[in-house]
Amino acid sequence: MADVNPWLTIVGLGEDGPDGLGDASRQALEQAEIVMGPPRHLALIARTSAEQIEWPVPFSEGIEQLQTLRGRKVVVLASGDPFWFGAGGVLARTFARDEWVCHPVVSSFALVAARLGWPLEQTKCMGLHAAPLDRLRPHLAGGQRLIVLLRDGAAVADLAAYLAGCGFGESLLHVMEALGGPRERQRQARANAFDLPDIAHPVCVGIEPAGGPALPLTNGLADTWFAHDGQITKQPVRAITMAALAPRIGETLWDIGGGSGSIPIEWLLAHPANHAVCFEADPGRTRRIAENAGKLGADRLKIIEGRAPDCLAGLPPPDAVFVGGGLSQHLLQTLWPLLPAGCRVVANAVTLESEALLQAWHADKGGSLTRVEISTAAPLGQRRGWKASYPVVQWCVAR
Repeated sequence: MADVNPWLTIVGLGEDGPDGLGDASRQALEQAEIVMGPPRHLALIARTSAEQIEWPVPFSEGIEQLQTLRGRKVVVLASGDPFWFGAGGVLARTFARDEWVCHPVVSSFALVAARLGWPLEQTKCMGLHAAPLDRLRPHLAGGQRLIVLLRDGAAVADLAAYLAGCGFGESLLHVMEALGGPRERQRQARANAFDLPDIAHPVCVGIEPAGGPALPLTNGLADTWFAHDGQITKQPVRAITMAALAPRIGETLWDIGGGSGSIPIEWLLAHPANHAVCFEADPGRTRRIAENAGKLGADRLKIIEGRAPDCLAGLPPPDAVFVGGGLSQHLLQTLWPLLPAGCRVVANAVTLESEALLQAWHADKGGSLTRVEISTAAPLGQRRGWKASYPVVQWCVAR
């Protein structure tokens, strides 16, 4: 680092307080002019000559206050490993790399794994202090293990109720309180019979999911996973469409004409680092899209209520675009110049007019044009016959 003696030191602190700190952390505390941290963390350290400042709520106000202390010898206290679902990431985004140094201690995740004998590399770890419990949904499956950090004891009861509501009431919860310190306590309960009282903070929960339906990993979830009013890209066509969109880690999708939100939700389920923006003009559908996204653990979906292309300008460029509704010459003419080179565009058409439009754009811009016809078995008098759906024409092209 350019500065061998940065002004800000981030010190990870466990429930064992100063006893668990290394020499570098102890030295930073001894030399500090100011120590900032939540009340619980400040109470864990021995009194020092440094001024102690309680980190305010909301968290952002503490960042603003810390910026005014730049240049003084400051220690910020954080839980365990500050860069694993802790304050470290926010601080690193705010301050230059040569302004700070971090000294972590054992994380809560490592302590839970050590108590339960769970290989950490095979265990899903999540911080749900301020995130909705729905984030768990894609990871709930029999035979899996999860460790989650929660804001307080009441959130553990909420977790149990959530699991039971998803059909995972048989899940075993390992409730771990104040790990690594003199107040440490471990208890177990089934989600559907949860009655543990007086859960102390800080609290972690090890989850062994059981009993409920896991989300499929492949593209093309069953339509029954989505609430809709009939405006939904049906399962077989959605699987084909997702294959054409080909999501990659960290990419952003624009979904124009969201309907039920099934396409951007599946895009987000493909990887937690993915992003998606859904454009939908109908207020009822935007509410339904938000409900679907939350239920399936894709609440990070950004929904813009408006009619494309009027609402497209001024947004960060996408890596892929799906046009599932509102297809028109005006939309394509406005959309095309907004897209970066290499952006993948997939448009589906059902009507003859929109099919003709895609044929014209395919002739001009290239790509591939595919006609998809799907039939399903249905009763036909005393027997069965094939019932055809409307054919779908799909245009795929790279900008």
